[in-house]
Amino acid sequence: MTVEIRDARAEDWPAVLPFFREIVDAGETYAYDPALTDAQARDLWMSPSSAPKSRTTVAVDADGTVLGSANMYPNRPGAGAHVSSASFMVAGAARGKGVGRALCQDMIAWSTTEGFRAVQFNAVVETNTSAVRLWQSLGFTIIGTVPEAFDHPTHGYVGLHVMHRPLDWTTAAKRLSTQRQQDDAGRDDRTGQLTHPASPGRPDGDAAAGVRG
Repeated sequence: MTVEIRDARAEDWPAVLPFFREIVDAGETYAYDPALTDAQARDLWMSPSSAPKSRTTVAVDADGTVLGSANMYPNRPGAGAHVSSASFMVAGAARGKGVGRALCQDMIAWSTTEGFRAVQFNAVVETNTSAVRLWQSLGFTIIGTVPEAFDHPTHGYVGLHVMHRPLDWTTAAKRLSTQRQQDDAGRDDRTGQLTHPASPGRPDGDAAAGVRG
């Protein structure tokens, strides 16, 4: 399956909503309130943070069908804003086909380019073993588990893993420094304006079950 990751657009929401509802209503991976209105759900998912460094993406196939979605944002404001977090949802029919992996790889690339030092998932349900294995395969480690923090509809009270992955932020910092040097070199001393186009911005990353960061 060919999967492309791109920034989400307002018109993508009607395609995201059905699997958002399916995952939230199941109550197995997210602690979102199933009573959320469609408008509340849209705001929660499509605008996850007021921070400038935030983004919502969708995974689409060759026909443009939305297969999954992710959002990413600073894990904490202020002194914690140098660590990113993210949430992921994949449509039922697309699970097990690499969509979640592609979304996460894109998020890691974006977080690195934006200068975050690490990614932290705050609430990975321990019974969501497929997601835990996926994140571990992408470099995340479990740094702690909050016992009985999630009331699972089948398993009862289960733990929430905190998972962490350091990023190669030094590479991103060097890239930004090089870009600034190139911009300064191309700036007209009289006007302060660039005399050549700026270098490209963030890459799309790799090709571009619910997990709450």
